[in-house]
Amino acid sequence: MRSLLIEQKNEITSHVIYQMLSQNIRDPHNRDVLRQISDEELKHYQTLKSLTGQDVTPDRFKVAFYYVITRLFGLTFGVKLLEKGEASAVDVYSALQVEHPQVAELVQEEETHEDRLIAMIDEEKLNYIGSVVLGLNDALVELTGALAGFTFAFQNTQLIAVTGLITGISASLSMSSSGYLSMLQETGERDRALKSAFYTGLAYVLTVVVLITPFLLLANPFVSLVVSLVAAVMIIFIFNYYISVAKDTPFKRRFLEMAFISLGVSGFSFLIGILVKTVFGIEV
Repeated sequence: MRSLLIEQKNEITSHVIYQMLSQNIRDPHNRDVLRQISDEELKHYQTLKSLTGQDVTPDRFKVAFYYVITRLFGLTFGVKLLEKGEASAVDVYSALQVEHPQVAELVQEEETHEDRLIAMIDEEKLNYIGSVVLGLNDALVELTGALAGFTFAFQNTQLIAVTGLITGISASLSMSSSGYLSMLQETGERDRALKSAFYTGLAYVLTVVVLITPFLLLANPFVSLVVSLVAAVMIIFIFNYYISVAKDTPFKRRFLEMAFISLGVSGFSFLIGILVKTVFGIEV
């Protein structure tokens, strides 16, 4: 009974979340999909209510949380994160379907129907996730390596920050231009190419700002570099978690791969900085 009441509360909470999201979505296709899922969650709630004989209220904190998450990170991410949080429902329903045949339908709908409905959601920003990956990866690999090299070569936080900023902004413009020309060549659609270039450049610039900030705030260049590398790992973690939820891709392997490449390039560039400073005798 306790498990039933927990799932009943989850179902009415999800109903309210999907209903609220559908009322705040402009796209008519996505709005209809959300309404269908909301109606299913309400039907599940009514089925469980017939077993428990009790009414339960939605979790208002959870409703507010997923509304904020969806507004910040997008509809697809918010909806899939919500469904991942309800994975226990299938286990509970499966255990009860022998004794209560009406629950068998809930198992099928939780496992298949809702997944198909969620897959129907069309969110523009996810169509350009490849452009974001391009900008983010290039910024992380190139700038962490450059900052590591600059740190030992210059050992002056302001000079490192200015040099890194110039390098990063120039590289972001180059990447955006290349992304635009590549997409235009591939699709022949100028609007799509412009959007691809925008997402690539935006991801690059935001990454540059995050990685440069420690050198603007801290006096010790080596401490600044460590903080910048930690920030790079955090960016990789957050981005890969987002992709793993929104696109149903493996998280651990992609995270470790990106982190290894970025930190490996940084270590190699740091050694180059030592070599350049030693060979050329540069003192700043």
